Amino acid sequence: MVSPQLAVVFSKLQTLSTSDHASVVSMNLFVALLCACIVIGHLLEENRWMNESITALVIGVCTGVIILLTSGGKSSHLLVFSEDLFFIYLLPPIIFNAGFQVKKKQFFRNFITIVLFGAVGTLISCTIISLGVIQFFKEMDIGSLDIADFLAIGAIFAATDSVCTLQVLNQDETPLLYSLVFGEGVVNDATSVVLFNAIQSFDLTNINPRIALEFIGNFLYLFLSSTMLGVVVGLVSAYIIKKLYFGRHSTDREFALMMLMAYLSYIMAELFYLSGILTVFFCGIVMSHYTWHNVTESSRVTTKHAFATLSFVAEIFIFLYVGMDALDIEKWRFVNDSPGTSVAVSSVLLALVMAGRAAFVFPLSFLSNLAKKSAGEKISFREQIIIWWAGLMRGAVSMALAYNQFTRAGHTQLRGNAIMITSTITVVLFSTVVFGIMTKPLIRFLLPHPKVTSSMLSDPSTPKSITVPFLGSGQDSFEDSLGGIQRPGSIRALLTTPTHTVHHYWRKFDDAFMRPMFGGRGFVPFFPGSPTERNEHNPPQWQ
Repeated sequence: MVSPQLAVVFSKLQTLSTSDHASVVSMNLFVALLCACIVIGHLLEENRWMNESITALVIGVCTGVIILLTSGGKSSHLLVFSEDLFFIYLLPPIIFNAGFQVKKKQFFRNFITIVLFGAVGTLISCTIISLGVIQFFKEMDIGSLDIADFLAIGAIFAATDSVCTLQVLNQDETPLLYSLVFGEGVVNDATSVVLFNAIQSFDLTNINPRIALEFIGNFLYLFLSSTMLGVVVGLVSAYIIKKLYFGRHSTDREFALMMLMAYLSYIMAELFYLSGILTVFFCGIVMSHYTWHNVTESSRVTTKHAFATLSFVAEIFIFLYVGMDALDIEKWRFVNDSPGTSVAVSSVLLALVMAGRAAFVFPLSFLSNLAKKSAGEKISFREQIIIWWAGLMRGAVSMALAYNQFTRAGHTQLRGNAIMITSTITVVLFSTVVFGIMTKPLIRFLLPHPKVTSSMLSDPSTPKSITVPFLGSGQDSFEDSLGGIQRPGSIRALLTTPTHTVHHYWRKFDDAFMRPMFGGRGFVPFFPGSPTERNEHNPPQWQ
């Protein structure tokens, strides 16, 4: 006879074993779906209407429908959407790789405009969306929402989806557009998260000028502190690798240290309640300028491909994840009795997103153009339309913030919260699919003759990841990125060209102090037996 206590233990072990097996089955299916997304995305690569984000989203929705039918309407997803999983594991490699791969020449040349769009523009968009939902939602029967919820909605829908947008734009064909949209997307995500956290932490029952000043001061502190933390961690990684030169012993150690230091910057920012997005982004920029040049040639190839691969898989994972969770029956059950209300809420949110973005893109572009003397640096009206349109897509950041605000442990119990979750899902799906599909044709219509570059003329049989300028000239350094002082060609040009610029002084400071200490291009450490020495003394014999 088996005692009752042992029977309970055996029953729990059997339940645990069944749960573990179910998790293994779910992970198998999810990994298989990731592979399917990559294969189908590759087959549709030349399609003018599709991109990998839309492909993963559609596959996720289709898989959700199948699971929903198979489970008898009980569930539609293999994994439960978790904002912690998104912010701690999936977002860091995407943002870091963005900073690591960015062409700094365009980014820093347009830095003021990027900050205007990403910080000031996000504040304007958040304000318009918040005021709009306060005005319209009070007339709709959507449950009990307070002022904090309305302001949180503004921060949630002010967050653009730069991941999907950047898959449409080309860094070589439209460098100005790419740098503006890309830079704005990173600063926008950071600003939206900072706004959201500030809204949750501040007492908004009695808004006054003092609270507004505290809010602005808190934002500036977070922005500057997060940036400095990323720069410091990037410099520490460069100094360690330059002094110890891990490549003498193991390329794996160089790559592991770079990867772990990059992730450490993000985790440290979260530990000190800073913006991890800004921190890991600027850590990526500093690492590409200093650390990357201190490692061996094999480590350079490894790091570039590895960071790009991690970012790519994380992006596909996110969109597949969101697509499968879009049909979560628990949340849609609350709005079954009033589908018209859910449609009306989604429509109002889409209209406010479009209005809020237009309210800052065109005025801020006008102000930016006033400060630029060269016609080639000004943002044309057609480019402004593309910037406005490309930033209308909403994605995983909006989803994660909405789940944080309107769910508890992934579950929704109130009708108003359920309506907001389902409306967020609707806006994300509609904007990503519809706006994403129309972005490529819009760019081709408004900018029909892009510049032909060497990357566009590369061998079509070469894999896409290899055509990206991974090595050598592809890693433009700060002195290249900040631009040299060109010799004036006329008296007028001489009068309008400053003799010494901030860029000039930065280059002198970087050459005299920073690169000798932290390494970088032209300051690679020399050791006997290193790849550099072997290449110099034993040049390859070409047949």
